Amino acid sequence: MRSLHIAATGPAQDLGEELPLAPPAATGFYWVSCTRAEFAAELPALQALLHRQCGGALVDLHVSDLLNAQLPSNYDATSQYDLLVFQRLASADSGDAPPPPPQHGAPVLTRIVTRPVGMVVFDRLLLTVHPENCPVRDYFVQRLLAEQPIDARGGPAKRTNSPADLMLRMVNHMVDGYLELRRELTRQLDHWQSALLEPKARISNWSAILDARLALHQLDEICEDQRAAIQEWIEALDAWPLEAQPQAQRERELLKVRSRDVLEHIERVVHHVRRLEQSAETAVQMHFSLQSNRANDIMRTLTTITAVFLPLNLIAAVFGMNFEFIPLVHKQDGFWWAMAGMGVVSVVLISYFWRKRYIDRLERAS
Repeated sequence: MRSLHIAATGPAQDLGEELPLAPPAATGFYWVSCTRAEFAAELPALQALLHRQCGGALVDLHVSDLLNAQLPSNYDATSQYDLLVFQRLASADSGDAPPPPPQHGAPVLTRIVTRPVGMVVFDRLLLTVHPENCPVRDYFVQRLLAEQPIDARGGPAKRTNSPADLMLRMVNHMVDGYLELRRELTRQLDHWQSALLEPKARISNWSAILDARLALHQLDEICEDQRAAIQEWIEALDAWPLEAQPQAQRERELLKVRSRDVLEHIERVVHHVRRLEQSAETAVQMHFSLQSNRANDIMRTLTTITAVFLPLNLIAAVFGMNFEFIPLVHKQDGFWWAMAGMGVVSVVLISYFWRKRYIDRLERAS
């Protein structure tokens, strides 16, 4: 468990594992983060903290949601707080992602594992429930404790001024992980498409392709849940009463802008995932079309060869009949006349089939 007091200016104050007792400063708020196991163990103390600091505690249904390790992204609210559960990508480096099973195909598709992060937003306190070894929490703790926070572009970052703003920053950071994943997905699926479109390709592990399509479909469903949760949050944010102070109202508008920006990032991920699904499906269909076309070319060649040799077999069968009087059989040059006739028939048929482009070479696009 980790508790921080975040003020409007200066670095955050690290309270360690102690729960905050005094109310936060007039321009600050508390951030209490814990793992799912710590939340279950310290639930009575956390409920007492929320009742003391915020005037209310978590309802039992939301406690069950925060303890659920398989809950999809969703949003819910009460009169005292807002609850957002958001699925983040599990990181193999942090140890919270299971090792991918050995298989062929695109290995990145076997690493699409998600973990839910629960965020409870009060007016002056943010409670987050993370899985074990969560890099998102470590990133923001380190960033808030820095003397001069640095943003992604290398400049000084704007200090977060409310629990809702910190929650949105966390969500945006998790969505950025999906944006990074799409680049790796694009590279691997492009390589896979090149292999599928190779004319002489022999694909045997079709189960890997099916697993890839299922993984992309799963990622699409995850992003759809995320988009629905953020959309509900934005609708709830629009329903909040207007602030009396202009500065507070401006911060509310900035919060709406940040929320819509997070929603736009999620929609970008959804659009890209669906495009990858269509690309994978198109590559598989083109692969089968290519193989079918190649089989048709082979059958056309074999049919043409059969058509050329069929008259020759007929001539050979006629002269092989067991009759006493057959033209050219008893002549000294009869064999050469038969061979010449067979050659003329072959040349005529090959010329005919060549003009009909039955045995023409395939033209490759440059």
